Amino acid sequence: MEVITGGDFKRMVSGAYSEFLLEYEEINALSAASGTHTLRTMGAAIMPLRKATDSGIGGLARRIATAAIFGARGNSGVVLAQMFRGIAAGLAGKYEATSSEFGKAFQYGILYAQRVLPNDFRDASFVQTAKAVAKGAYHAVRAAKPISEILETALRSGERAALDSGGDAGAFIMCCFLRGCLRGLDGNFVSPAVTLSLTRVPRPTLDEVKPYCVRLKIKNAKADVPELKRQMHDLSSFSIVEQTSGVIEVHLHTNCVGQVIEQVLGWGSLKDVKIINMSESHVLASDSLMKVAALAIASDKAEARRLQEAGASVIVMGSATESPSVGEIVGAAHSDLATSYVLFASSEEYHLVFRQAKRLLGSRVELVLCSSAAEVIEELKKFSAAND
Repeated sequence: MEVITGGDFKRMVSGAYSEFLLEYEEINALSAASGTHTLRTMGAAIMPLRKATDSGIGGLARRIATAAIFGARGNSGVVLAQMFRGIAAGLAGKYEATSSEFGKAFQYGILYAQRVLPNDFRDASFVQTAKAVAKGAYHAVRAAKPISEILETALRSGERAALDSGGDAGAFIMCCFLRGCLRGLDGNFVSPAVTLSLTRVPRPTLDEVKPYCVRLKIKNAKADVPELKRQMHDLSSFSIVEQTSGVIEVHLHTNCVGQVIEQVLGWGSLKDVKIINMSESHVLASDSLMKVAALAIASDKAEARRLQEAGASVIVMGSATESPSVGEIVGAAHSDLATSYVLFASSEEYHLVFRQAKRLLGSRVELVLCSSAAEVIEELKKFSAAND
């Protein structure tokens, strides 16, 4: 019986990333920015593979899914991340997987991707293609085909569905992903290192996620606070280091929890250590300055000022063509500014990103999904009037 290893899965994911490197501009031509958002989500997904010591397929799949979910950008990126999440759920606890087990995990991935789409989601072609792919994969799994044939069957089914739907961006993305996985499994793909020599290609190092929120206190601290701040800043995307009454409080977002703990152990006795994986559903901390705050997206400083004047307390930079990631939204809500947040989306390209952020942050977050910046300004004014 064929066995799929962690190394096989690494090659598949690398092959998918390489395929998007080659095709993302064509996807952009079908739907503005969808190719870039998909590529950057894939970039976030592959970054953990550089340092991964776990060779088991289940552990690697979970690492990739965590990074993809937190690094997802735009509607297309969120759908792709959910596919990785479903695959990881199907491979959980496995060191290796048979072709049948992997085929079923892939079907999980399709199911998770479909579930994240609301009923009114416009890209119906993705749903149609995903259903065709899942059906093709199902029959190949039932026939006990090797994994390469399962992927080939799924790809052919997807390509036929894409032709029937007119070849929209969603269908193209699904087929591109499958083609890349198949080429990666066979070792027949363009090395990312070669393609990254092109200056126009977004570099995946810029999309490395830091999904762990770490809070701790250092008692009887002998630390040099400025030096500790510098060290914590180098290990995080967000950090606060404050000293009060002989106790140093640390709050940061990082992807290397062990290194953070190792760094601070030499500064004094640790207490009240709390670690949250922000890429999974969790509860926000309640020790905040405000009861409720508004969060909005600004494309530049001028728009940020207009949003603040209208009532936004938290600004995340981004645009419809450069969507902020789920991690940037969730990380901003972990700044301890407010107990609850209202998130204002000014573009339909943010809608799935905001929905995913709410899934992670829970009931203390509400969404106002708009389609333009002007609409957000009007809604922010209503929010401000209600809180005055």
